[in-house]
Amino acid sequence: MNYFEAIDYLKGLTKFGINLGLDRIRELLRRLGDPHLKIKVIHVGGTNGKGSTVSMTASILQAAGYKVGTFISPHLHRYSERFCINGEEISEEQVVALVTELRPHLDNMALEGFEHPTEFEVSTAMACFYFYQQQVDFAVLEVGLGGAIDSTNVVQPLVAVITNVSLDHMDYLGNTVREVAKVKAGIIKEGVPLVTATNDPEALTVIEETCNEQKVPITIVGQDVTWQEKDGQLTVISKKHHYHGINLSLLGEHQRVNAATAVATVEELHAYDVSITDDNVCKGLARVTWPGRFEVIMGNPTVVLDGAHNTEGARMLANTLKQQFPNRSIVLVLGMLGDKEREKVVSILTPLASTVVITKPNNPRSGDWQRLAELAKNYVPKVDIIESIPKAVDKGLELASKEDVVCITGSFYMLAEAREYLLKQRS
Repeated sequence: MNYFEAIDYLKGLTKFGINLGLDRIRELLRRLGDPHLKIKVIHVGGTNGKGSTVSMTASILQAAGYKVGTFISPHLHRYSERFCINGEEISEEQVVALVTELRPHLDNMALEGFEHPTEFEVSTAMACFYFYQQQVDFAVLEVGLGGAIDSTNVVQPLVAVITNVSLDHMDYLGNTVREVAKVKAGIIKEGVPLVTATNDPEALTVIEETCNEQKVPITIVGQDVTWQEKDGQLTVISKKHHYHGINLSLLGEHQRVNAATAVATVEELHAYDVSITDDNVCKGLARVTWPGRFEVIMGNPTVVLDGAHNTEGARMLANTLKQQFPNRSIVLVLGMLGDKEREKVVSILTPLASTVVITKPNNPRSGDWQRLAELAKNYVPKVDIIESIPKAVDKGLELASKEDVVCITGSFYMLAEAREYLLKQRS
């Protein structure tokens, strides 16, 4: 098996769909020797900001001299982005070796009457096995969907994190914030400290109730850990320490929240004799990069790439656009999947734009993608509809003056193709 055959095999597992539950992943990991129980895990869930918080937490620990694995999903361009150690993606050879190792177990499970693991379950098992093989000091794992019965929830973490809770994936997680919060709170385990930046009162109540039931100490970012900014430098203030002189590389007020969450998370590792200094925090947070999350590509015009694929993400993007580019005209290139809250996202983002280009994500769930244009016309007079993502990007650039901002956003499936095309054009 070569790398392309291994990736094709993994893509083929998507036919098993999204099938929540822990029985399949537990059985698969048992056959691999339970590697998930032999690594030190930081488990990060929430609606938005998971990936940024994973990256920040890992970067601080790496700056402190530790070997840190990260598992994220989805990837933007390459499958290997999902598995990194100290920021370095897994090699093609290692992907092939892992798939070769797992495939007989998957075949045997099916022969023995078990349900076949899903693609995400196989990815989770690969991550745990890879990080165990590589003997990482810590593995920072991002929850895939929800929490309670997401395949990553088989781990026994040192610290759990719930970044925030808002409505997303409602067909799986519930139709109210309380219902979604209950699912997210499923990663809370007895005795394992929790860090959360949740500020929704209803969600926070659910999380606090779960922590009380599980006898879990809770750190609330915004209350127990706060931050201040002066002259472009951030100070994170915890009950234990003030971390001064932070130059955060990621833009947006929400990234300040994520940074404080990451600092609170690594502080919880003091119980395991992990010592984090001001210098570790400053260097770690200054080095963080996170493609596709308010990623600014300077030029004429300036281009912003952001995966604002749900309502809360759209609010964060809108606020950051107004903060970073006041009084600048915005051309919006937007493409969303059909199962998202399209009406709300459009109502938040399109009023900021002078003109809008609607395009189609390269995904079967794009649905009636052109309906976005009808929704956008309620807020902006000029709306173009262009199915091809590269042509939609070209149109956005054509419509913008040198002083304008072109914001490309929506589904990560659309964003990935747009970003790849744009970077090739500008290289």
